[in-house]
Amino acid sequence: MGRKGSHGFRVIGLISGTSIDGIDVAAADLHAEDGTVVLTPLGELDVPYPEPLREALLAALPPNPCTAGELTKLDTGVGRAFADAAARGAGELAGGRADLVASLGQTIYHWVDDGHVRGSLQLGQPAWIAEATGLPVCADLRARDVAAGGHGAPLASTLDRLWLRGLAEDTGRPVAALNLGGIANITVVAEGEPLIAYDTGPANALLDLAAHRVSGQRSDVDGRLALTGSVRADLLGRLLADPYFAAPPPKSTGKEHFNADYLDAALAGLDPVGAGDLLATLTELTAVTVAGACRRHGVTTVIASGGGVANPALMTALMTALTRAVGSAVLKTSDDLGLPGAGKEAYLTALLGWLTWCGVPGTVPSATGARGPRLLGALVPGRDPLILPAPLGGAVTRLRVAEKAG
Repeated sequence: MGRKGSHGFRVIGLISGTSIDGIDVAAADLHAEDGTVVLTPLGELDVPYPEPLREALLAALPPNPCTAGELTKLDTGVGRAFADAAARGAGELAGGRADLVASLGQTIYHWVDDGHVRGSLQLGQPAWIAEATGLPVCADLRARDVAAGGHGAPLASTLDRLWLRGLAEDTGRPVAALNLGGIANITVVAEGEPLIAYDTGPANALLDLAAHRVSGQRSDVDGRLALTGSVRADLLGRLLADPYFAAPPPKSTGKEHFNADYLDAALAGLDPVGAGDLLATLTELTAVTVAGACRRHGVTTVIASGGGVANPALMTALMTALTRAVGSAVLKTSDDLGLPGAGKEAYLTALLGWLTWCGVPGTVPSATGARGPRLLGALVPGRDPLILPAPLGGAVTRLRVAEKAG
């Protein structure tokens, strides 16, 4: 089913981030115009995990043990949840007319050994999605980059490089896209320079953990706990001493590193830390590590997205840290530039699926550290045999977000 322009297809994108809150769904029409990808957002959904599945996923994360049996059940559970979410996306967002589903799955483990990624496991068996929707599915989108020597992350660099190129050219300064999910990552786009992208450290991963410990809540809603406290310099100093922050990019991390054991080690032997002070300090950790990365790359304009954007304590701390680090700073959200921030990672997934479907590499080697650009993912047939379009000729160098017609 073709769409307007060259290689026009309607794609459903699916992802669950490291916060494991649920499944982000987005539908988009994508086509190519003279080296530019035109992405028209059709809508987004946030589909919560069933609570038993969410609890089982959290219980399986490092440093907790997980058996092969438990992992198999989780892979099926996530696959079925993603299948239901994809069917909703196709019906509610795409008018029942889609060509492809792309899934980044649920990352359960990101294996980093001495600064090198050896493997990255995403749960959510795509056969369930194909069975539920009848559509072909592009999944397992990180593995090929890892096999080529890359980190398999941050794949957001693919979208950000195309999307922010014009802004960097117009301002004449490096621009950073910032994602505040469980882990914070930045993509630095500068005119005439290789793209830089990497995980700066934790964002919601430690905040959610701490909020649950002190209040039983899933997260620090609206930053209320953090706003009641003050930054504890002794705790912040211990947290910042982690070697990850000083390591050069490319680099990636996850909850296998920034988890309960990490937080307990930082708290050990300190005077008791109150709930508000704990959340304020962890909020500051994210802010100063992001601001430090921006200073390192000469960034003064930051375009933020992800769940952390809804946390006013985090956004205020980030603006303060950026101003302190780089002087005059501009902090905007992706919504300000026309791309819905709540669904940005799902739109990224749709873009990655479209690139693979059209025969275009989906990685930026300078960002992931891979030996070269690679076509990503594995394709699972839907109801019908796979019939791919002829590969898109020429380079794709920009992305334009278009308004939905009507």
